[in-house]
Amino acid sequence: MEYTQADIDAEIRTVHAAYARARAAGAPVADHPPRDHAPYRSSRLRHPKQPLVAVTGYPETVELHTPVFGPTDVTPTDSDLTRQHTGEPLGERITVSGRLLDSRGRPVRGQLIELWQANAAGRYAHLRDRHPAPLDPHFTGFGRVLTGDDGSYSFTTIKPGAYPWRNHLNAWRAAHLHFSLFGRAFTQRLVTQMYFPNDPLFPYDPILQSVPDESVRQRLVAAYDHDLSQPEWSLGYHWDIVLDGPSAVWAEAGEDG
Repeated sequence: MEYTQADIDAEIRTVHAAYARARAAGAPVADHPPRDHAPYRSSRLRHPKQPLVAVTGYPETVELHTPVFGPTDVTPTDSDLTRQHTGEPLGERITVSGRLLDSRGRPVRGQLIELWQANAAGRYAHLRDRHPAPLDPHFTGFGRVLTGDDGSYSFTTIKPGAYPWRNHLNAWRAAHLHFSLFGRAFTQRLVTQMYFPNDPLFPYDPILQSVPDESVRQRLVAAYDHDLSQPEWSLGYHWDIVLDGPSAVWAEAGEDG
């Protein structure tokens, strides 16, 4: 059976309605979408089937300190995805900046933030991506940065394009950036996504719509910030990341790219 957009829309309406009824009745509701969110088809195949195992104490197999970044430390070039190759990448150059905060609004400093994304044509530089859109030899789509003392971070990159993802008939993902944040260990990791304002694909994206609360979905959408735009260079977007509490950003239910 080939699922259509109408099938997906009906399932999403069912999920949202159940959430609204539970909230209206004062029943407890989940902080994050289920790991087997039905409209996101592949989550049925790869979500954990057993309860997650909480690691207590500090066994030797768990990292005790901040992540090891590899053979080199994080450099300024790592956060500017437009300067990682000899040529200029194609597409609309953007600056994405914000702060990493805890539930009380306090800055979380010295944390590793990773970003990965599709290029301006909506294609990832990955062997498994078969979208018939051009690759950009001057754009890999991966960056990283450490937060400053005030919790700030900033990336310069190219605005990604939308892309088809075969979840259902005529399925397209809204343009987005993937973010990964490490805590004090590799076992403390948040993966989430940032979207761009006024994207017409929002209603048709079952991953974004897996968040049933409209106000929570809006926390995943960056705001255009003219003060962050750089003359003759890039448009600016502001997006704060809150790690926990009632204003926390959504944790990604699964990976699609």
